[in-house]
Amino acid sequence: MKIGLDVGSTTMKCVVLDDTMQVLHTDYRRHYSQIAETACTMLTDIKEICAGNPTKIALSGSAGMGLAQNLDLLFVQEVYATKIAITKFLPHTDVVIELGGEDAKILFLSQNMEVRMNGTCAGGTGSFIDQMASLLHIDQMELNELAKQAKQSYSIASRCGVFAKSDIQPLVNQGAEKSDISLSILQAVVNQSIGGLAQGRPIKGQVVYLGGPLTFLSELRKAFDQALGLEGICPENSLYYVALGTALSANGQDMDLEELIYN
Repeated sequence: MKIGLDVGSTTMKCVVLDDTMQVLHTDYRRHYSQIAETACTMLTDIKEICAGNPTKIALSGSAGMGLAQNLDLLFVQEVYATKIAITKFLPHTDVVIELGGEDAKILFLSQNMEVRMNGTCAGGTGSFIDQMASLLHIDQMELNELAKQAKQSYSIASRCGVFAKSDIQPLVNQGAEKSDISLSILQAVVNQSIGGLAQGRPIKGQVVYLGGPLTFLSELRKAFDQALGLEGICPENSLYYVALGTALSANGQDMDLEELIYN
């Protein structure tokens, strides 16, 4: 058995693979900064699956390094983990667009491999969408449904939530339709990803969408498709590609889950 834990900024993902590298179990939940507690709960939930089998485990994600160091476990850099999973499951991929809670990245895999990531600003990420949705007193899923009804869109700053808020609040005050504002927020994310991250490098060929926002928000995927002039792929287990690559990378000594949970 191989276990991959992807500890992101807001969520934790767990994948269990059998000896033939088939997915036996997946789990996804918010950790609310209770990282060790959430990891213990997830590992407890898979004890029966792994019982009696040699088990290896590795960690990844923006908040996973500290936990890996504390438990003396293998840490896999998340871009590397994504590439490992993509190479195995979608080997003909040219570009990966991955949006998380507070990070965004584009992996160019064909020809010269290159990774483009956002810096310290969370513009164009899940937290950006959360912040903008809160201005409309809705959540992300309601924003997605409203965007389906949009008749027009507005220009909204995507680089910074503060600037975006200064664009959205006047629209709200002037009585703009929530549906139109919702679509505008999603298009702002697309603009930030294409303009801010790709920075002129063409996004073409087979494009794969990964991460929570692109998995859950169909209208965000549609906005990317329209902007890029193609139809991207949101694959099965799109939430779990970092965890999948982490599990595939898990080597070394077998672990006792009971002991790991206790520690």
